[in-house]
Amino acid sequence: MLAISTKELQINEEIRAREVRIVGENGEQIGVLSTNAALAMAYEKDLDLVLIAPTAQPPVCRIMDYGKYRFERDKKEKEAKKKQTVVEVKEIQLSCRIDTHDFETKVKHAHRFIGDGNKVRVVVKFKGREMSHLDIGRDILAKFEEACSDVGTVDKRPALEGRFMSMIINPAKQPAK
Repeated sequence: MLAISTKELQINEEIRAREVRIVGENGEQIGVLSTNAALAMAYEKDLDLVLIAPTAQPPVCRIMDYGKYRFERDKKEKEAKKKQTVVEVKEIQLSCRIDTHDFETKVKHAHRFIGDGNKVRVVVKFKGREMSHLDIGRDILAKFEEACSDVGTVDKRPALEGRFMSMIINPAKQPAK
């Protein structure tokens, strides 16, 4: 099959060239004909004449069922769209003074987000004098990484950005079904 662009093509009477090279409905080369003769040939077979290579000398037209072609193209585009996955980055915020139960709750949220196929950005906020205890933030993030190691892997190691220390966890690779 010849490569056809996604923009709308010229069909039947829209084709302005005097002579066109004709490709049959099964891909066979028919030859160079006048546009009127090519249109008559297409109408005789109850099909359309579609301009597929307007820049060629002479322009190349194909005899095909244009409605069926558009239907197939749209169907392929919908299938391609279905297979696309949008990965969101969910954010979980922690503090240096987080308690164990709150920490476990945040881990459960991370497990749920990762299970849905999203990335998780874990942020530890430092307030006031907590900035002098960055090691506490690193310990919390290391503990969080360990708690999520069964469902995800760390994409970005903990890094300090102003008053925030953050890391990103990716979902673990799922075995192919």
